[in-house]
Amino acid sequence: MSDEDPDREEESVSETETAIEPVVAAVHDRIDPDPEERRQLRAVADRLMARAKRVATERCPDADVIQVGSTARNTWISGDRDIDIFVRFPPEIDRERLEQYGLEVGHETLPEGHEEYAEHPYVKGTVEGFDIDVVPCFRLESATEIRSAVDRTPFHSRYLEERLDEDFAADVRLAKQFLKAIGAYGSDLRTRGFSGYLTELLVLEYGGFRSLLEAAADWQPQVQLDPEAHGQATFTDPLVVIDPTDPERNVAAVCAAENVARLQHYAREFLAEPAVDFFEATAPDPLDATTLGDHLDRRGTTPIAIRFDAPDLVDDQLYPQLRKSLTGVTTGLDDRGFDVFRGTTAADETALLFIELAVAERPTVEHHRGPPIHVRSHAEGFYDAYADEETYGPFIVEDRYVTERRREFTTARGFVESDRLFDVGLGAHVETALNEEYDVLVGEEVTELLPEFGVELAAYFDPRP
Repeated sequence: MSDEDPDREEESVSETETAIEPVVAAVHDRIDPDPEERRQLRAVADRLMARAKRVATERCPDADVIQVGSTARNTWISGDRDIDIFVRFPPEIDRERLEQYGLEVGHETLPEGHEEYAEHPYVKGTVEGFDIDVVPCFRLESATEIRSAVDRTPFHSRYLEERLDEDFAADVRLAKQFLKAIGAYGSDLRTRGFSGYLTELLVLEYGGFRSLLEAAADWQPQVQLDPEAHGQATFTDPLVVIDPTDPERNVAAVCAAENVARLQHYAREFLAEPAVDFFEATAPDPLDATTLGDHLDRRGTTPIAIRFDAPDLVDDQLYPQLRKSLTGVTTGLDDRGFDVFRGTTAADETALLFIELAVAERPTVEHHRGPPIHVRSHAEGFYDAYADEETYGPFIVEDRYVTERRREFTTARGFVESDRLFDVGLGAHVETALNEEYDVLVGEEVTELLPEFGVELAAYFDPRP
């Protein structure tokens, strides 16, 4: 006789559905755009698209204009105000002419707009409270022929528009809001989370919001999904979703392992006890000096912070450099025996590398192991190098020469205030900023960070999944 009771399992599923339904209904009431909001967006989008088409076809009769993104696919959340207008030019024109025409169309469509730059320039502006992007691209037959990343976007829109009905669109809105609330939504290089396109593909692949959470709760990385059965390309990412329009691309490539794990954690939590709270993002209250002091006393660690003027970069350029620099500095500290416990980085007007140390001071001497004595040439070289130095030894431990030599840095502060800091792997712009000036704060001195980074430090000292 089987230990499993099908009736009990069916009853459990029914109870879960009953618990989820009112939660989902309440969330829909809050995140679904109402008819008036939809009407306003449609009116603005139609007016601007007509203007963009007129200007574009004056310059290139074969040009056309399409709306892309979540507002085109009915997967936008109430309050989201983005309208993405793509101006497509035939592939026969060259890149220089495309950029020229694209900017001219953008400025005539958005007279108050300004230029920004991705792989090529485009125009961004605001109209009646909506954020508008007017982006030029090539009109191509296949996404495998793209000349820049934006050329791929129309293929994504067409693929999804053919498959997203109202029920799927509603579930996509739920999934987006859930991911936003848990801090895992956004493909920018600061967040490294789930993009809108990836979220839409996952909802389609699994057949809905709840089905996506049920699947994610049991994911075993590497997770591999191939919606159009292109055949598995080789990727090393924890989550692989082959782009239906381009078999050589993993849509989830930017998604960090911790965000995949974060979705798994909260999927399990929500399915166990459904609640509206899972769809509500909350930021911690800024940390105050007293609470920070309490944390440091309780933990018995020593924080060390490097603060400097934030390089003038967009987040997608800045945060990879900050993470690279944090890794370089922590490796440099670890290699010198200062035992890094944990660290984080943040940026506002200034930028911050914050590192918590289990050991902040070391003895004047350090233990230095040489090669095995039976490796004659290396062993003799080691012995000769240290025999006449001011060291203890060389002497023998087991089968090796060992010496106890003077340590280069006895404090973590000494290392990060020295030129040796620039020997670690720093981001290029971070290195430039540090060369100009930086502050080093150790122990209770880090309370100086609270006016600017109180929220970030509150999150650091009260970590959540």
